[in-house]
Amino acid sequence: MATGVFDILHPGHIHFLSEARKLGDRLVVVVARDKTAMKNGKMPLFDENTRLMMVSQLKLVDQAVLGHIGDIYETVSDIKPDIIALGYDQHFNEQDIEKKCLGLGLKVKVMRMSRSNHSGPVSSSEIKKKVIEEIEGRT
Repeated sequence: MATGVFDILHPGHIHFLSEARKLGDRLVVVVARDKTAMKNGKMPLFDENTRLMMVSQLKLVDQAVLGHIGDIYETVSDIKPDIIALGYDQHFNEQDIEKKCLGLGLKVKVMRMSRSNHSGPVSSSEIKKKVIEEIEGRT
């Protein structure tokens, strides 16, 4: 299982999902709800259903679902993954997640994926910043 906002799909997302896909025989991707993304300080350009549709079209992804609003562990309980893949920039502690899952009766291994070595921007915020710089440079 991999999770994220996936607002602007980019090479960093593809790297993250490719690495996550290698960890098992099936990849379920949880797309963050609009309310969850905004609560965590992100203002998505695309709504949750559009982001879900885009992620579900990726060949790497076996299934894409919207996360629950509120308790992220409800989604984990629904999916019951063996492995949770975290992006290099996701602010979660692997051991805390494993402990919480164990308390829910789920034995889950949490693994941190590496940052992409792609030469361009590898995060949505880097892409947005570069676009703004390009626009401001033309005015």
